Amino acid sequence: MIEVFKTNVQEKESSRVLIQKLLEHYPASKINFDLEDCDKILRVEGKDFCANSIIELLKLNGHYCEVLT
Repeated sequence: MIEVFKTNVQEKESSRVLIQKLLEHYPASKINFDLEDCDKILRVEGKDFCANSIIELLKLNGHYCEVLT
């Protein structure tokens, strides 16, 4: 499954830190940011992850995140 999120992550260093935190919870997933996109896209691809948990993790780290529809 692939989920795409809109975020407010601006900096590459922030995206690296968040990817590391997400991989701690979802080690078998592919996770990346597209900071060039106007929606600062976060893509998560994997078999077993929860979109709400990803949103909460980003919020706990001071970032906006919502599922892109």
